[in-house]
Amino acid sequence: MEVTQLRAQARRHLGPHFTRKDTWDSDFPVFVRGEGCHLVDTEGRRHLDGLAGLFCVNLGHGRADVAKAVAGQVATLGYASNWGSAHPPAIEAAALIAELAPGDLGTTFFVNSGSEAVESAVKFARQYHRSQGQPERTKIIAREMAYHGTTLGALSVTGLPKIKEPFGPLLPGVRHVPNTLGLIGDCGPAAELACVKAIEDVILEEGPETIAALFAEPVQNGRGALVPPDGYWPALRALCDKYGILLVSDEVICSFGRLGHWFGHGLTGVVPDLITFAKGSTSGYAPLGGLIVRERLAAELYDSPRGGVFTHGATWGGHPVATAAAVANLTAMRDEGVLGHVRAAAPRLSAALHALKDAHRCVKDVRGTGFFYAIELTADHRSGRELTEAESLKVLREVLPEAFRRTGVLLRGDDRGATMLMISPPLVAGESELSELLHGIDAMLTDVEKAVQP
Repeated sequence: MEVTQLRAQARRHLGPHFTRKDTWDSDFPVFVRGEGCHLVDTEGRRHLDGLAGLFCVNLGHGRADVAKAVAGQVATLGYASNWGSAHPPAIEAAALIAELAPGDLGTTFFVNSGSEAVESAVKFARQYHRSQGQPERTKIIAREMAYHGTTLGALSVTGLPKIKEPFGPLLPGVRHVPNTLGLIGDCGPAAELACVKAIEDVILEEGPETIAALFAEPVQNGRGALVPPDGYWPALRALCDKYGILLVSDEVICSFGRLGHWFGHGLTGVVPDLITFAKGSTSGYAPLGGLIVRERLAAELYDSPRGGVFTHGATWGGHPVATAAAVANLTAMRDEGVLGHVRAAAPRLSAALHALKDAHRCVKDVRGTGFFYAIELTADHRSGRELTEAESLKVLREVLPEAFRRTGVLLRGDDRGATMLMISPPLVAGESELSELLHGIDAMLTDVEKAVQP
């Protein structure tokens, strides 16, 4: 079918996700094939996938080994549930994840997405405390501008007012505290930081006996790849231990290599109580998310007279095809040394991105680590002039989309708290792909400067 007809059918019948009508009315690309770090559209044009899909295609597109594993599983066992039974792919995936996860995080509850993983963490935290005779522990603490998903429970934990407003009122008992924007490296004793003290203030204000869990990402996506300052995560761990609160590391983006480590522990040095994951677990080859639980906590819930069962589940949770994809994906990443490649290439990528601040007046800040970065935009960092609201809208809705088309480099413009460009290439991107990425970004920033005067 010709691309014009495909777009017309999409506009009539396909509901797009987080897409404005004017974008849906434009000549949006229709992708038909993936090859390594590139997507190919209906007209045969190659686009560098600089966002790894949506922070997920870690192993790259078109992997024959993953496709073979998926096809073989479909032919062998297309579906069986994990309700009172199990199947080899889910067992193997859970065992492999337990090997890779830090500490005693050894029990994985599979779901289908990152939002469902966060939803599962909220429900586990509540039911766990209830099973231990503390049913009043229902409240959640999360950080401002943090994105934790779109289902109603996960959306309640999310700290982005703009995407919450259409759906209120949401889950009660969720408090948001300052994030780590502006803090990096050695900022002094972490326990004395205002953003850490604010957490303890909320705990004491609400009553420690009412708090179920604290949610945080190792590197916060919302507000632009916020890398925590030294000692921040140990300070979170200490607060949670002090007040009997579960520490949840939301690693839907950060896990499985995005930061150069299997999990955030490689960056933070902290073993959380729960880890949520999704995206990179299958490199996007099949929908899969999950909640990893410390084995002691799982045992305490299941063995409690008030527990006995985690009262939660989904038809597709731990689907044999999705978990087979996860096993193939994670095995390939391990055997091919993908994480080592990220750690080796990341300093060069970081240096090149930071150099763009000197080359372009429109770059206010560059943040991130591993293969996960944000470039915050401004009108002129030399004079300190920020973008006006009208200029920001023009950059996000006109300049950057056109630059993505013109350069053939796909990234994401972001308006969550600032005007930003999000960068997250496949973890297998080599020197040529990273060079293509950097040249594309350089051209995009030039386009922004042409459109916005100092």
